[in-house]
Amino acid sequence: MSRFTVLLAGPIHVTPRLLSEVAGTRAIAADAGIAHAARLGLHPELWVGDFDSHEGGAGEGVPRHEWPRDKDRTDGEIAIDEAFARGASSVLLVGAFGGRTDHVFSHLVVALRESEAGRPVLLFDGLEWGVPLRPGSQSLPAEAGAQFSILKFSDLRGLSIRGARFPLDRVDIPFTSILTQSNEVTGEIEIDLGEGRALLLLQADPARR
Repeated sequence: MSRFTVLLAGPIHVTPRLLSEVAGTRAIAADAGIAHAARLGLHPELWVGDFDSHEGGAGEGVPRHEWPRDKDRTDGEIAIDEAFARGASSVLLVGAFGGRTDHVFSHLVVALRESEAGRPVLLFDGLEWGVPLRPGSQSLPAEAGAQFSILKFSDLRGLSIRGARFPLDRVDIPFTSILTQSNEVTGEIEIDLGEGRALLLLQADPARR
């Protein structure tokens, strides 16, 4: 089992923390995500996609699996599937934020879906983490002062947040509420979710970027 980095086409911030997270991982590039490989010191073992957004200048010597442009999966989904087929224990999506909004939304949905299926997927662009939340309790190390939000993809039931400026205790929150936006870490965050689908967006500690 191995940790994999999947390179997507969105912008990234090449911070020391990002370099540390991808160091020693196996990598797969999705279409234009190949452009990030050299900056991160990665040599992908596979390059997948329909190659409709790749502009050249990268990827020489990387094995390619080309897909038709008209397909029922995104290039990112194909790359994630390839990673788990090759024995991934977890996948880090790099380049999932920024760029086209519909692409960002699809990356968040896919990360939630994969995590619910027991295939751990995280998102990180060097400055911001995306962490799928599942029912139950999760403790997440974060530095005091870091900003975070919980994005809802359904109504939430029994949500508790501890270690935050605005804590919650077993609160039911409808999908239309923005109560879980723009919070601040005061200590290790502990989130307990009874039911629902949500994803934590957490700013990386500036001192460790």
